Amino acid sequence: MVKKYSSRIYLAIIFLFLYLPIMVLIVLSFNDSKSRVVWGGFTGKWYVSMLQNETIMESFATTLQITLTASILATVIGTLAAIGIQAMRRKGRAILLGATNIPLLNADIVTGISMMLLFVRFTKLGFSTVLIAHLTFDIPYVILNVLPKLNATSKSAYEAALDLGASPLYAFYKIVWPDIRPGVFSGFLMAVTMSLDDFSITYFTKGAGVNTLSTMLYTELRKGIRPEMYALSTLLFLIALALLFIMNYGSSRKNEINN
Repeated sequence: MVKKYSSRIYLAIIFLFLYLPIMVLIVLSFNDSKSRVVWGGFTGKWYVSMLQNETIMESFATTLQITLTASILATVIGTLAAIGIQAMRRKGRAILLGATNIPLLNADIVTGISMMLLFVRFTKLGFSTVLIAHLTFDIPYVILNVLPKLNATSKSAYEAALDLGASPLYAFYKIVWPDIRPGVFSGFLMAVTMSLDDFSITYFTKGAGVNTLSTMLYTELRKGIRPEMYALSTLLFLIALALLFIMNYGSSRKNEINN
């Protein structure tokens, strides 16, 4: 009994440390006072001010463009790469998996500086260089999410569909795609998450006039964070929470149908 209650208390403390800062952030976004320690009353003016702030909106739009474009391209390329890796022999597969893990294990600052040196040698830093950089570190996350699903699929079912006259594309869509779809979606969400909050690589590969939310927040931190940043962070958290609930609800509904 004591062990049971101790584990619950320990779990409650862990969740408190995880979510208490977020709750403080949400409360501050509705605080009428700019002070972080004085409650000035409930207000929504910081959300209105955030929407009217041109710098924030431009950074937010740039972040969404880079995140969605890089994530979609990484999902397509990573899924195709995972299919190619899964079809290789064991030795070649091991080599490519090792190469796939390098961007994940490498420090972000090393990746950012190396990409910056590469880009300035051939082109100017700007929106396109940030997009290529995000695409580079998003692809491994998609591969590592799709590959386990591919390994769990039945090759014989796909080959049987081909023997029965189905085209490779039709057989893939009907046989393979339903099995790997959860891995593709989870890889896409992982890519979105990594691109959305990346700072180090973006900071070194962006050019003048290109700002994402992370680099803008870094600039604002030196001048003092404005309450509009609390409102923006709250909206981002709520969007991520909504996506999580939608994905979990879709998975639970699919399991109920299958059962």
